[in-house]
Amino acid sequence: MKDAALTSLTLRRPDDWHLHLRDGAMLQAVLPESARHFARAIIMPNLVPPVVTAAQASAYRDRIMAALPSDMTFEPLMTLYMTEETDPDDVEAAFTSGIARAVKLYPAGATTNSASGVTDFDRIRPVLDRMADIGMPLCVHGEVTDSRIDIFDREAVFIDKVLKPIRKKNPDLKIVMEHVTTEDAVDYVRDAHKNTAATITTHHLIINRNNILAGGIKPHYYCLPVAKREAHRVALVQAAISGDKRFFLGTDSAPHTDPAKLQPCGCAGIFTAPNTMSCLAEVFEAAEALPKLEAFTSLNGPRFYGLPPNEATITLKKGDPVTYPEQISTGDGPVTVFDPGFPLHWHVTP
Repeated sequence: MKDAALTSLTLRRPDDWHLHLRDGAMLQAVLPESARHFARAIIMPNLVPPVVTAAQASAYRDRIMAALPSDMTFEPLMTLYMTEETDPDDVEAAFTSGIARAVKLYPAGATTNSASGVTDFDRIRPVLDRMADIGMPLCVHGEVTDSRIDIFDREAVFIDKVLKPIRKKNPDLKIVMEHVTTEDAVDYVRDAHKNTAATITTHHLIINRNNILAGGIKPHYYCLPVAKREAHRVALVQAAISGDKRFFLGTDSAPHTDPAKLQPCGCAGIFTAPNTMSCLAEVFEAAEALPKLEAFTSLNGPRFYGLPPNEATITLKKGDPVTYPEQISTGDGPVTVFDPGFPLHWHVTP
């Protein structure tokens, strides 16, 4: 049966392997948007101050669970923010106790709230060695921050200058190259060690850099890593629909209030949590790959992280166009929802 004939698709409840929930009033507003469709999510630790220790991760998890509506189920999978002072013993304790599932590596200054990240990668060698020993994954924001490197080249340079040396010294370290945006990254993951995987976002499967810049600047399409050329977007789609177990969904849904986005130095981030599954169904249908959607959203991620897939299911049904709010209201201000630029015909049902 050709995908074009499909009008209903049931799949195991998906997980989000890269999610920003923020804190406080923003957390209260955006958490239900993810919990509505996703069973679990890897939670990013780049708060202010960052979530560096096991105790901080445990406290943040408690705040997330307190904000979860009583009629929803959701499991936050916590991460620790890597600094040059991160304690290997604390990391191991967080992992073995189940408090944290991974450690997040931000090159200092690479993205939102990353000022406390890493500049001297040799200083984190003891932590990486310990993580390799205990099987704890490292989630990587894969961009260099050297101002001399063009922003559209920073992912490819990171692979050569940072990631390959880390992999050479730690062949047993499990690494997730998060929110990949280039054909270079797709090729690296495909050719790399068995302990390497990548997440792909909803928006990077849909937009390229023309969507941000052509015909006027579109600040709600601005994210980091920034969207690249169309050829790179196509490479990401091919990776996502391939069924390759090393590629899985990490939305990088990153809410910012509209005033924070719409200013001379606007924040990077795209809020995709409400409509991700409808968007992905359109992308996979257009590529005649709807049967591969479950692997990308629900199976490959748990396999890499050593978790069982969810038992519960959701169903996507095709029909009249489904609409999502243009914005959601939060106690901090309005947040604009991602506009894919085309009608969405796939509805999500429990």
